Amino acid sequence: MQRMTNSSSSPSLLNDSAKPYAGHDPLTSPASSLFNDFGALNISQRRKTPNPTASEFIPKGGATSRLSNASQAHASAFSQVFSHPSMGTPAAAAGLAPGMSLSAGSSPLHSPKITPHTSPAPRRRSHTPNPANYLVPSSASTPVNNPVSQTPSSGQVIQKETVGGTTYFYTDTTPAPLTGMRSFKSYHRTACRTEGQIIEVFPNYHIYPPTAPHVAYMQPKANAPSFFMADELRQELINRHLITMAQIDQADMPAVPTEVDSYHSLFPLEPLPPPNRIQKSSNFGYITSCYKAVNSKDDLPYCLRRIHGFRLVNTKCMVLVDMWKKIQHSNIVTLREVFTTKAFAEPSLVFAYDFHAGGETMMSRHFNDPNADAYFTKRKWGQHDGPLPRQHAGLLPESLIWAYIVQLSSALRTIHTAGLACRVMDPTKILITGKTRLRVNCVGVFDVLTFDNSQNNNPLALMAQYQQADLISLGKVVLALACNSLAGIQRENLQKAMELVTINYSSDLKNLILYLLTDQNRMRSVNDIMPMIGARFYTQLDAAQMRNDVIEEDLAKEVQNGRLFRLLAKLGTINERPEFQKDPTWSETGDRYLLKLFRDHLFHQVTEAGAPWIDLSHIISCLNKLDAGVPEKISLISRDEKSVLVVTYSDLKRCFENTFQELIAAANALLWYFTLDTDTETLFRR
Repeated sequence: MQRMTNSSSSPSLLNDSAKPYAGHDPLTSPASSLFNDFGALNISQRRKTPNPTASEFIPKGGATSRLSNASQAHASAFSQVFSHPSMGTPAAAAGLAPGMSLSAGSSPLHSPKITPHTSPAPRRRSHTPNPANYLVPSSASTPVNNPVSQTPSSGQVIQKETVGGTTYFYTDTTPAPLTGMRSFKSYHRTACRTEGQIIEVFPNYHIYPPTAPHVAYMQPKANAPSFFMADELRQELINRHLITMAQIDQADMPAVPTEVDSYHSLFPLEPLPPPNRIQKSSNFGYITSCYKAVNSKDDLPYCLRRIHGFRLVNTKCMVLVDMWKKIQHSNIVTLREVFTTKAFAEPSLVFAYDFHAGGETMMSRHFNDPNADAYFTKRKWGQHDGPLPRQHAGLLPESLIWAYIVQLSSALRTIHTAGLACRVMDPTKILITGKTRLRVNCVGVFDVLTFDNSQNNNPLALMAQYQQADLISLGKVVLALACNSLAGIQRENLQKAMELVTINYSSDLKNLILYLLTDQNRMRSVNDIMPMIGARFYTQLDAAQMRNDVIEEDLAKEVQNGRLFRLLAKLGTINERPEFQKDPTWSETGDRYLLKLFRDHLFHQVTEAGAPWIDLSHIISCLNKLDAGVPEKISLISRDEKSVLVVTYSDLKRCFENTFQELIAAANALLWYFTLDTDTETLFRR
């Protein structure tokens, strides 16, 4: 088949595609988009072998595909550049390495391609690259295949190749090869310098670099998927998304209003109290309930803490609320606003906080075991005490307790520095998200509920006293964590609890608890416990940074997914379209036929035995090259195997962009017609 194409440029694909291939030298041009996109990548990262455990993408056979991936170059074109046992002489051309096809285009700028033979899947256990796959011409004088004719004015060369008695003709419209580019093996062996500067060679399409070494050796799971984020992180994010999008059936819960002030879609985060409930909250002295709701002003989810039956008499307490709204800290749930409402059929005071999906209280995480209080339970006469609890056998590890201390003391330090007091340092008001992340919740509630009219002149008069109470509350929380029981903080059990801490934990932890719980003759500060924490701050900082490295690496694995999804979505709107503008053959003719064949080349390849050849690395590589429009040539074979079209990815991208823009133009024209028709009808009625 003969296909004549031109090299005219096409408009960008809605500005979300890869950088188009530039004909100028991408190595020396300071404004080169390729240099900017891949300036931080290494040449050895050009090909990334897929994950060895991703069994769903491992080809089942090693035979050549029926829809042959024919993008490897002619061996004789590189006989002067790279010496290889299978390519040493022109006579060895008949014995090419598996996967090297003569039916491909002979563009000197093509990049390596994946076929059932050259797929990295059989070599996934060893990451040694095949040198034959990294050939790059050394100069512009590298010979090409037999040119049969050339038009001096146009500069286009008609290439001819004969394979198995079939002769293929195609037009070579690729730019001239870059002078000075050599094989990657030679590049790694010596640094190429021109006038004292190193020439860097970057791929002209998007690639996936391997995992960073400091993260790869940090991972406890050596067989974790390499293409996607860790399953544990994915599951945690999915759970957060589910909780964020949860809704209720309004018919089943009529007591929940559909809208409260500017919030809608209320969802209870805890069991609702019965209507005739008399018992009040042990913390606030009022009946409370908690909801997730969406603010109609910014469409963001928030947590609403409702105080039942509260009438706000003095609005001067809003001075303290404004002070709380200014505090932004990683271990504090930020207060956004406070308002009164009658949407619940009674006067209520509502506190709006940031919503942290998937959070659970410290009470439910660590103090929900009824057997944990057995050590502090009074024994009957004649009964003996049970075995003493130990770390990792009933007690929390000390490293976890110090992690909590660092976060809680950091939150208190920020609150006290702002001139406020926490007043909710309680296991029922401390949220835990993830494994060890703490956030102090319900801040500012006590400042509004207990605001006294005598504080009109100075609302902060009692803050120093409240701050001292915060330190005592912190000591009780730490002691309860060390004993893994709330019974340990009761006055009659303090001596027994401290004996348990002395036996199982370090003296630093014991001294910190004693300092916080013991009355001092002077005003204490949260800064006084910093020397007791000591170098454990560095341990927590190191753990946080390592966690950040792991999450960034997981993010890097998913960063290209949105772009590739948009590419597949646009391709799906074109392929197999039944009718377009009353033409039932639209998707089977012209540029659309090429895209259909490319779809088969992408997803429908089979081996000689007829088994499907499925390799994710092949799909990703082809999509990236299409998005970038590289000049590499591929052969697209029809389903009846009677027609072969040799085209470049740049040709495919041009066809892809033009076809999709045609669909967009038709859709916009129809939308404009309906809009104009609606406006005309409205004007006529007037």
